[in-house]
Amino acid sequence: MPTPSMEDYIEKIYSLIENKGYARVSDIADELMVHPSSVTKMVQKLDKDGYLVYEKYRGLILTAKGNKAGKRLLERHTLLESFLRTIGVKEEHVYEDVEGIEHHLSWNSIDRIGDLLQFFEENEDALIKLRELNARNFDKEE
Repeated sequence: MPTPSMEDYIEKIYSLIENKGYARVSDIADELMVHPSSVTKMVQKLDKDGYLVYEKYRGLILTAKGNKAGKRLLERHTLLESFLRTIGVKEEHVYEDVEGIEHHLSWNSIDRIGDLLQFFEENEDALIKLRELNARNFDKEE
């Protein structure tokens, strides 16, 4: 079971590979705002745990295990962003809030959030009512 920190690395590596076709230590460090030496240590651990294959100076590739985990973690992140936007969280808080909660929810909770988002997609009237409620509450906050 990966730690929250390992999950962040796996998710970011998966995302970089999906978007750029590769993930270098320097890219990972820039994205996660950490030192390259920290990335190297984590990449070595992820290699040891079977999530990726790392060769010094040659780069890294995700294993099947790493790809599966990375895809699931990125989907979790995207789902939580969608959920927070749907329930009316202000955009400037979405990313930080997702980062704060994504490692603390069970996969069962994540799946139920997915069910709720599907419900709102299939029941536009309910979504409209939620947005009206958010608008009224937003007016009260100001």
